[in-house]
Amino acid sequence: MKVVVAVDSFKGSLTSMEAGNAVLEGIRRVDSKADVIVRPLADGGEGTVEALVRGMNGSMQTVMVTGPLGELVSCEYGIMKDSKTAVIEMSGAAGLTLVPEEKRNPFHTTTYGVGEVIKDAISKGCRRFLVGIGGSATNDGGIGMLQALGYGFFDQNGNQVSFGAKGLKELDRITDSSVLPELKECEFRVACDVTNILCGENGCSAVYGPQKGATSSMITQMDQWLGHYAKLAGETYKKANPNQAGTGAAGGLGFAFLTFTNAVLESGIKIVLEETKLEDYIKEADLVITGEGRLDFQTAMGKAPVGVAKLAKKYQIPVIAFAGSVTREAVECNENGIDAFFPILREVSTLEEAMKQENAKANMIDTVEQVFRFMNI
Repeated sequence: MKVVVAVDSFKGSLTSMEAGNAVLEGIRRVDSKADVIVRPLADGGEGTVEALVRGMNGSMQTVMVTGPLGELVSCEYGIMKDSKTAVIEMSGAAGLTLVPEEKRNPFHTTTYGVGEVIKDAISKGCRRFLVGIGGSATNDGGIGMLQALGYGFFDQNGNQVSFGAKGLKELDRITDSSVLPELKECEFRVACDVTNILCGENGCSAVYGPQKGATSSMITQMDQWLGHYAKLAGETYKKANPNQAGTGAAGGLGFAFLTFTNAVLESGIKIVLEETKLEDYIKEADLVITGEGRLDFQTAMGKAPVGVAKLAKKYQIPVIAFAGSVTREAVECNENGIDAFFPILREVSTLEEAMKQENAKANMIDTVEQVFRFMNI
């Protein structure tokens, strides 16, 4: 039997590869000769760097960059040298989790550090970038990132504008004469699973501003400033389209990527499945195993396990899933390619106990073993 395993991380408990290797161990307890291939899985959000780097023989990099509050932070990202590809999560440099709740204020938070990470990867030879842009603390339209890459965002006095959304208020002129020359050689696949446009009632300020610390009056101001920024950008950069789906992602970072770099916004799971070439492994399999920390209605709406299942169903291959917990609504997964799913919890326990790495690993191994014992009857 040939089995392909691609399990998303159990956040706070098991990484993608740790979960996959636990499945492997459970299978081997029953069938020591089974041909089992473990591949990384992520959805473009938290854990994507670790999953791809560990699953594709990449290397982790650490760089000190400007954090969302202007203070230095340590940011990790990954490099796959063979393809000159960098894997970056913007939240590592400008994420909401880097800002204490009492200091959350998108007027001041910047994406400058994201540009510094990109610049560091370029200096190490990378020309392809996979960038997850979820979990941002910012609403600066991506101008901080662009400033770090050499774009000029000047006020009426010829000074670089301030960090944060307030810099958009000051913005009078955009220049590109000092942009990093290598940037024109770079391609960006940006993992973006939101469709918000830049401005308006469905724009980034109105929809995501409150969780970043914005009041209603701040939202109105930032929306106006972003509109001014988009209009100014459109005078010089033909790709500027604030009404394109996804331009409002990460406080307008989607707009910055699309307007000022060679970038496409794509589904995070689509990027991961293609970059890991999972279909090449699946099409020859007898069984596919997937899963994530919690299977629920959102899983069925297109999260990573369903993305895996849809690939398997192209070749009429059965799919089973394992999860830390399962809700009643998870039955929708059965209508979306997952033939059967199993919670791995073995006994009544607290959430803290269940999420301990050693417990989650043991539970996964034991549950997989019992399922395969039944399959081998």
